[in-house]
Amino acid sequence: MMGMVDAEAPFLTEHTEDGPPLAGVSDFRGRLVYRTSSGGWRSTLFVVVMEVASAFSYYGVSANLITYLTGPLGHSNAAAAAGGNWWGRATLMPLLGAFVADSWLGRYRSIILACILYVMGYAMITLSSVLSTHHPSLPDNTSSHPLSLQVAFFYASLYLIAIAQGADNPCALAFAADQFDPDHPRECAARSSLFNWWYFSLAIGITISVGVVSYIQENLGWGIGFGMLCALMLCAFVVFLLGTPTYRLYDATPGTDSPFVLLARSLAVLVQHDNATSSSLLGTKIEYQLEYKDTATKKEDARAVLRLLSIWVACLAYGVAFAQVMTLFNKQGRTLDRHIFGGLELPPAALQTLGPASILLFVPIYDRVLVPVLRRATGTLSGLTLLQRVGTGMVLTLASMLVAALVETRRLETAREHGLVDDPEATVPMCWAWLVPQYVLIGVAGVFAEVGMQEFFYDQMPSELRSLGMALYYSVIGMGNFISGTLVSLIDRITSNGGGDSWFADNLNRAHLDYFYWLLAGFSAAQLALYLHCASTYVYSHKRLR
Repeated sequence: MMGMVDAEAPFLTEHTEDGPPLAGVSDFRGRLVYRTSSGGWRSTLFVVVMEVASAFSYYGVSANLITYLTGPLGHSNAAAAAGGNWWGRATLMPLLGAFVADSWLGRYRSIILACILYVMGYAMITLSSVLSTHHPSLPDNTSSHPLSLQVAFFYASLYLIAIAQGADNPCALAFAADQFDPDHPRECAARSSLFNWWYFSLAIGITISVGVVSYIQENLGWGIGFGMLCALMLCAFVVFLLGTPTYRLYDATPGTDSPFVLLARSLAVLVQHDNATSSSLLGTKIEYQLEYKDTATKKEDARAVLRLLSIWVACLAYGVAFAQVMTLFNKQGRTLDRHIFGGLELPPAALQTLGPASILLFVPIYDRVLVPVLRRATGTLSGLTLLQRVGTGMVLTLASMLVAALVETRRLETAREHGLVDDPEATVPMCWAWLVPQYVLIGVAGVFAEVGMQEFFYDQMPSELRSLGMALYYSVIGMGNFISGTLVSLIDRITSNGGGDSWFADNLNRAHLDYFYWLLAGFSAAQLALYLHCASTYVYSHKRLR
């Protein structure tokens, strides 16, 4: 007995110094964890490093993908714009990833799986680009050329990365938030700022990526550019694993249903007829009260989800507009004069740094200047309510499409004035700076819309369904890309019927991207009207609004 007391004494001393163990939390070995030795910013930074590398690599592919598709792979503009929207499909994968993580793997193991798939995907895309360099494409005979197998291999690698995104996106931000205790005042305050600075950190990776990687791809070689991304993800994976001893893990409780099953049951309860009266005749009063309370809770959860879905539908215009940044905005930039500092010419994808750069500048301004001013004006702690913040982003999205349409109209007029309509390779004598407003507007719109959607879908979703809430946020971007790709394919087929020039003709000087932008502006205006109606009737699920 004395030996047992002596053996336990050191542990008792350690517990006194660290305080009691955190309830419902364990480390990677299933042991109890303590506040002073786990979680907080020390753990979150490992996750942030991994996610910045993930964003860097992901945008290193997607930002210049349309150039690779229309160049080495020989796709047309319309086909590349539709095929290049694979990343929209990637943003739908979190719906599946949330289900797998909450039902079986847990967030930590899902992130590990994602890292493995990332490394495999970027290794495959590197190999594919090296092979295509040795076997240039022949667009007129692509179907019979050996490159067709390489094209299939290339797309397989893209969708492997998309699957990795599905496992990573719904888990990484939630896993980072898990490292803060919501019941501890200091940690709760730190977690409340996580969403803004998480978006800020990713913008750093994106800004560097679209500027540096696109330059390497077009000047040093696609294989080198893609290979660098593979090496970076491998290093980021190692960094994430180094943080493992400090992580606080909230694994799914064995035997509990997944959020999707809980949601289905709640919706089923909502549509059933109210049999409360008959039920009271069949059981005791206590049994009836418990049953009624459980049914009422399920109904309220279901109503909350349905209210969220109406807001989700009204936000799709943002996803449609955002899809143009890496496709048609890119093609516009390729036709303009991109020279800076004399002879240095920017690659078209480098112009996409304007969006993330505006995020880097605006997030501190919003957090440190606008929020205090708005707080005094509105009396709301966060300056704007969550729906007001998203709505502001929707207004800026509409403005970006209007500006894009006006700039493209000006570009086409300049091409006609200088007789360049029939010269698809000519540089239109118009400075690249004309594109700055549309890039900046869509970047600032993201600070309002995307961060607002992240907080809104997380905060307003029932606690058991919050991973589904994060997946809904990502699916706004994904579904927006599906809508954009469908519109491009449909309009291209209609406008090219009869031998006429398509709105997305390979010769952009004969195309009409301006018409497409006007169409998207109209779509954004209609969605904004729908959003304002849904937001005006929305009832928040929680009294605490950030």
